[in-house]
Amino acid sequence: MNNPISHQDIGAARVTRVEEMAGPAFRLTTLFPDWDDAVFEAHKDWLVPTYVNPVKMTAPLSMHSWIVQLDGLTVLIDTCVGNDKDRMPAEAWHHAQGPYLQRLADAGFAVADIDIVMCTHLHPDHVGWNTKLRDGRWVPTFPNAKYLFSRTEFEHLQANAQDMDRLCFADSVLPIVEHGAAEMTDGVHALSDGLLLEPAPGHTPGHVTLKLESGVQAAIFTGDMLHHPLQVYYPEWNSRFCLLAEQARASRRRVLDYCVDRGALLMPAHFGAPHCCHVDRAGEAYTLRWHHG
Repeated sequence: MNNPISHQDIGAARVTRVEEMAGPAFRLTTLFPDWDDAVFEAHKDWLVPTYVNPVKMTAPLSMHSWIVQLDGLTVLIDTCVGNDKDRMPAEAWHHAQGPYLQRLADAGFAVADIDIVMCTHLHPDHVGWNTKLRDGRWVPTFPNAKYLFSRTEFEHLQANAQDMDRLCFADSVLPIVEHGAAEMTDGVHALSDGLLLEPAPGHTPGHVTLKLESGVQAAIFTGDMLHHPLQVYYPEWNSRFCLLAEQARASRRRVLDYCVDRGALLMPAHFGAPHCCHVDRAGEAYTLRWHHG
């Protein structure tokens, strides 16, 4: 059984993964408009059962946060789905009552310990625990944290949000701004020495990544630039959720090139166990080596 909490060291940094839930599982033909059954046959030996359910031909996804501790700073990256949120028609997310905060505590973190909450983008499964319900109001879950939002992302959602995105903006993003806890970022933004936020548009207009560099070791937290490990092998594949197709492909290749050239760990938001990997070049594409901590 997959452990919902894991730890590893990257240079002087301590990185912890806290899983909120496993799911949903999208049909591969739904997740990837360019899906080709021959790809499954070519990669079946490692895809089954963790990354593809061969009976239903679905891709199980993990919903987790990464927490980085470096030089006295504690940064929580992406806050998953959250509890008590109106998320229909996503039944598994709707008014959820999950153990995320308990798992965070089990991993060694009180909500007051988090210094920075950094959202790679503002989709519902990346901002949910920004807030919690208290006396009928949405209040910041992490009372001492500064919440970093890409200004481009915030303004795009503010102007264009519909359906579930509109709901998540109202209950998980706007309350942070109203409480004075938000900081809007533009372009490259250093959180500290060794932690660098960079724009990576495509999945959404204001999507960002976070680079961690400590000595000879490095990692990059990539949010939804990649939903599934097959995208390492097929970087031209966008998910159905990528809004800006060509920018998404360009950002994905740029991140994969960084992983190859720097030897950085690729640490996305939704990969199944072991959740992160090394990337090697293979002609015009790439291959992966799973990292087991």
